Amino acid sequence: MADVTDATFAVDVVERSHTVPVVVDLWAEWCGPCKQLGPILDKVIGEAQGLVELAKVDVDANPQVSQAFQVQSIPAVYAMKDGQVVDGFMGAQGEPAVVEFVQKLINMSDAESAADEGGEGETPADPEAGAFISMPDGEQAIGEPAVIEADSAPSPPVDVEAIEAELETLLPNVKLEDEARERFVALLDELGNDHPSTNDWRRRLTTALY
Repeated sequence: MADVTDATFAVDVVERSHTVPVVVDLWAEWCGPCKQLGPILDKVIGEAQGLVELAKVDVDANPQVSQAFQVQSIPAVYAMKDGQVVDGFMGAQGEPAVVEFVQKLINMSDAESAADEGGEGETPADPEAGAFISMPDGEQAIGEPAVIEADSAPSPPVDVEAIEAELETLLPNVKLEDEARERFVALLDELGNDHPSTNDWRRRLTTALY
């Protein structure tokens, strides 16, 4: 377990996730549910024997990390692999749910390793396959596969080309200009979690910030 800051996030989380999956726990001292979840994460990931690592981020002391993840409530937990957010949940969870979350991440890594060793063997497990851990109050975590209700109305179309052009223009300025960073995040929200390029833009935002 490591306490990660704005200054160390790029190395301790983004780069490290290319070697071993990293679970990022975003918390704050005043947050009661965070104090309930923290020891569970410590225990479960400690029992993973190095197959997964835990990084803890105090959102009050490290606002850039919080901004990069577009955190709206805590505790918020994200799994990162190969520099990408691949899973996550918000709100306190019991130990069985956390075990399931961590095991899913380990299985994902095992499947990809087996595929690499087997060449033309089995296709790696789809990280978006299977049920996702339930979110409190219907919230959806960053990186979570979008779930569309059968009877829901279709979303209005967005001008993806225009959004991505503006994102490209804003990207060089997000580290130094709050307005550019806030506009970048707003455009990601408009693009939507289900768009295939959203995670890539989030990764580029994280890289630009750190």
